[in-house]
Amino acid sequence: MKRFVWRSLFFSVLAIGLFMFLTWQDLQPFPDDLMLRDSEVKKVQILDRANHPLTVTYQNDWNLHDRVSLHQIPETLQHIIILSEDQRFYEHSGVDWSARWHALLQNIKAGRIVRGASTITEQAVRMLHPRPRTFWSRWVEGFEAYRLEQQFSKADILEFYLNQVPYASNRRGVVQAARHYFDRDLETLNLKEMVVLAVLVRSPSRLDLRYGNKDIRPSLKGLTERLLAQKLITEIEYQAILNSPLQLNDPPLPVQATHFANHLYRHSSDFITENQAKLHSTLDGQLQQKLQAILDQRLRNLVNRQVKHGAILVVDHAQNNEILTWVNSGIFSANGRAASQIDAITTPRQPGSTLKPFLYAMALERGWHAATLIDDAPLAEAVGTGLHHYRNYSRTYYGLLRLRDALGNSLNTPAVRTVQYVGTSAFLMQLRELGFNSLGADVDFYGDGLALGNGEVTLLELVQAYTVLAKQGIFTPLKWLKNADNSKNNRFLFTPEVSSLIADILSDPDARRLEFGQGGLLHFPVQTAIKTGTSTDYRDAWAIGFNYRYTVGIWLGNLDQQPMLSVSGASSPALILRAVFAELNRHQDTQALPLSPQLSAVEICRETGLIKKGHDDCNSRLEWFTTDHLIALQETSNNHVNQAEIKQIHLKQPAEYVQLALDPRIPEQQEAFALILAEPLPKGKGKIEWLINQQIVGVTDLNTPRFLWPLQRGSHHAQARVIALSDSHGDSKEWLTPAVGFLVK
Repeated sequence: MKRFVWRSLFFSVLAIGLFMFLTWQDLQPFPDDLMLRDSEVKKVQILDRANHPLTVTYQNDWNLHDRVSLHQIPETLQHIIILSEDQRFYEHSGVDWSARWHALLQNIKAGRIVRGASTITEQAVRMLHPRPRTFWSRWVEGFEAYRLEQQFSKADILEFYLNQVPYASNRRGVVQAARHYFDRDLETLNLKEMVVLAVLVRSPSRLDLRYGNKDIRPSLKGLTERLLAQKLITEIEYQAILNSPLQLNDPPLPVQATHFANHLYRHSSDFITENQAKLHSTLDGQLQQKLQAILDQRLRNLVNRQVKHGAILVVDHAQNNEILTWVNSGIFSANGRAASQIDAITTPRQPGSTLKPFLYAMALERGWHAATLIDDAPLAEAVGTGLHHYRNYSRTYYGLLRLRDALGNSLNTPAVRTVQYVGTSAFLMQLRELGFNSLGADVDFYGDGLALGNGEVTLLELVQAYTVLAKQGIFTPLKWLKNADNSKNNRFLFTPEVSSLIADILSDPDARRLEFGQGGLLHFPVQTAIKTGTSTDYRDAWAIGFNYRYTVGIWLGNLDQQPMLSVSGASSPALILRAVFAELNRHQDTQALPLSPQLSAVEICRETGLIKKGHDDCNSRLEWFTTDHLIALQETSNNHVNQAEIKQIHLKQPAEYVQLALDPRIPEQQEAFALILAEPLPKGKGKIEWLINQQIVGVTDLNTPRFLWPLQRGSHHAQARVIALSDSHGDSKEWLTPAVGFLVK
């Protein structure tokens, strides 16, 4: 008998020991804190500059975005949930044994599980260590609940619970539940809504209010009676909870910036650190909403002009190029359909005349100045086996014009002559330096038409490039995130003097008077540099502007490439641009555009572009010049040589990178190719020296701007040296054209 007893005792101790070992082995450690800072982030949340959410996501395992401190949760709500879930929360050490035994008796009496009796601490353990719902799990959770309370305070545990307790639709915590059902912050909840949140914790799926609230009434009544019995509410409040209607509200996203958020997500790998839950962007949510309303209202007015889509991009170039708005036509679309899934800000479109300021900036860097005369006359250039005729938008030609007027009036034929002066290849390279990565084709694909916008660029690239002019020639990458450092890639692309000149021209009503008039939409109250553009067949209409602080880009069109009805950049986009700057300048101490102190103002004659002298009787104006420009202008004015003759001289033929092939049917010694100078040329006596690979191969007089050069196989560079006799003493003036490379096969 004794042997049996000892054997039974041995096996009992062994069983208990094994049982405790298995229990100890199944216990899991808790994190160092209950903020879950090291938890995996499946999708970050993007906030605006004032920390308002631009995105809402429930894909993460935990509530990482809407956590609040315990003191920010109303005490009434805390008391209600504690009474509902764990009345003796502040008394037990993790497990409420009294409640467990009471629940066990109720379950036995009912013949089924009608009560769980899990404490708030045990529910927290269950969230931290999910297990199958078994008796063994309940056993282990009891030990872990005790350990959790040894490691953390009651306040820590309650704060974790109220932030992470599951609700329906993947919501966690009382903050997300309050917004999901009532579109309210916690401090604005009424008493009934607080009681409802406490009841929903018991069975989030079964009691989901979005699928009717009939099942919640018994539980709501029972909890309300307990609150009354505990004197946590009055009789009047009790009746109000039971009889007042429950109003559900759908929470809208505070700021419509879906395309901005998607763009940020696509480039998030560059600046998201491991387990980072939130990104603080530079976007101004309030401004975004205001400009969204401006764009949508304008699109409503353009329904009959067949305009469906638009976009507004605003950058604060004075604050490190921070992006303030990223607006797409979204909440409203002109035809009543849902917003486009295509982001118009990052979609390449033809920019029309909006690239011209960068072309003229290059010309100014290479020796031209604001008074350089450019011939605005009909122009035809060889394209393939035919001719392409370049025309101005108004089909009007003004003859010799100063660079200021050519750019201010956005004339096409002067722009083509300018790109021929700076070189299409050099212009394309400069545009890529400015950030126009969409211009990825070879230079031959674009030709001289690049000056008129025959390529495709994005509004994002265009605004980035205009910030260079606004920032006195400094390229600074656009800034998306508040704490990002975008200054390490800063570089000078234009001098401050040239940038100031271009800005001054674009803000000068007098410079645009020929085509746009001196008043109208483009004359802003605050000095603003403005450029508009319209693509072929009115498929795109642009307006870009910058003042002392902000750079703004507007695009209107149809993302399905359908043309609009005569909507140009100088009309509807300019009207939106005006409204946007009015909003930006509101309550601001505005300033003029910066002007480089290295520029000097000189009175010139409008028609000749020469310095006005005391005896000159001409229509004059003040013009700005750099020191080098002014020296050249003074020399030119003293010699009375027309600037058009000086600056326009370049080879019209051959074209850059052209490839020629010898005709096998003709003897090689009889094959020749015409070298042709573009006109106008200096008048009077002089000569032209024709150079191949820097060697003179022929000479003609000034009246013969053409020379037949015997073809030779190989790679060559062609130039012409123009020598003009400028006075009776035989003094001469000469100019050497830029070298043009070509190939003979």
